[in-house]
Amino acid sequence: MPDDLLARARSAYAAAPPVGDPAYPRYCDALARQLVARWPQLVAANAVDVAAAERAGMSPTLVDRLRLTDAHLDRMVALTAQTRRELAAVVEVEVPVRGAARAVHRVPRPLGVVMMVYEARPTVTVDGALLPVAVGNAVLLRGGKENAATNAALELAAHAALAEAGLPAGLVTVLDDPQRRLLRALLKRPDQVDVLIPRGSPALVDYCRTSAIPLIASGGGVNHLYVDRYADLDLAARVTLDSKVPEPAGCTSVETVLVHRAVAEAYLEALARQVKEQDTALTVRLDPRIVGPAGLRVEPLAPHDLGREFLGPVIAVMPVDDPDAALDHIRRHGSGHTEGVLTGDAAVAEVFRRRVDAAMVVVNGSLRLHDGPTLGLGAEIAIATGRLHVRGPVTLADLVTYSYVTDAAGALRG
Repeated sequence: MPDDLLARARSAYAAAPPVGDPAYPRYCDALARQLVARWPQLVAANAVDVAAAERAGMSPTLVDRLRLTDAHLDRMVALTAQTRRELAAVVEVEVPVRGAARAVHRVPRPLGVVMMVYEARPTVTVDGALLPVAVGNAVLLRGGKENAATNAALELAAHAALAEAGLPAGLVTVLDDPQRRLLRALLKRPDQVDVLIPRGSPALVDYCRTSAIPLIASGGGVNHLYVDRYADLDLAARVTLDSKVPEPAGCTSVETVLVHRAVAEAYLEALARQVKEQDTALTVRLDPRIVGPAGLRVEPLAPHDLGREFLGPVIAVMPVDDPDAALDHIRRHGSGHTEGVLTGDAAVAEVFRRRVDAAMVVVNGSLRLHDGPTLGLGAEIAIATGRLHVRGPVTLADLVTYSYVTDAAGALRG
């Protein structure tokens, strides 16, 4: 079974046209049309997955991540259009070489066969079937078993779009692998799988790290906000809620707020006001040495809450003595994904800019700003936390490698 899948993917990759071929923008357009045309079937398949998840007792937050809505369709169609536009930038370019007697060109090439492993988010299946394929890669998509019916319907849409664009069907394969046997077999094939992109929990990323396949790691968002004694506390409260409530299980969600001890109680009062004003649900795991204000749902902070992803509308709040203590906590418990500081002191902001080792550092703003389109960097397939090849938003330009070409015209080095 793995050999058949791999042979199909590698054959499709070899048969695909080079980066920049007109078939790829055609595919973007065709995928948008297929998603719209098949939307009733996609919604019906998704309803099967959602009902099964609810029967299994999945938390409401995770069920919401699984559910497709018309708003998701709008965003997926918009993503196909954005990807089509951004393909124009992934092109062969002449490299300026000082004093060279001949031109040197940098030519984009696909990474090869890319395997994505992710959890119960069906929109990620569309990300995976779109961005890597639009620059000539073949993809193996292994989503969570919770969205199996939805993913199967999405695979049909992708195959129809590939046929319409004149591209090989094997460029997109959804793996039906509820027991992980197939995944385990594929992780042992660095000779056939060129790049592995896990998106999800730290446990999932660590599991994928056992493979010898080159990895673009994405996930493990144990993220912090440090609220300095010189912060605008009303802004800090709004930033906290925006960093948690809209996507409580997202990889850019805040998990722990480190607040300067001198303003801890005032910050919590501002947070309680914002919770009431926005009429939102939030649970605060609070250091027992601090009394939470009325109107704020408070639970005691336990040691195991530090360095934890809550995957719901929950945050930890912990007082610290100074910025150095906050930095030390982030070094010990952070995952290197997204960290933030709220302060009116430029010197404190600069310390965080220089000393926090994360894919993104946000000064006086929401952690959810760490997003390729929001930052103006382009459509993204993941946010990478590793150190090689790419860190931060993984855009189209990161889903290719490059060859250098020069027309030597008979030249020798001598």
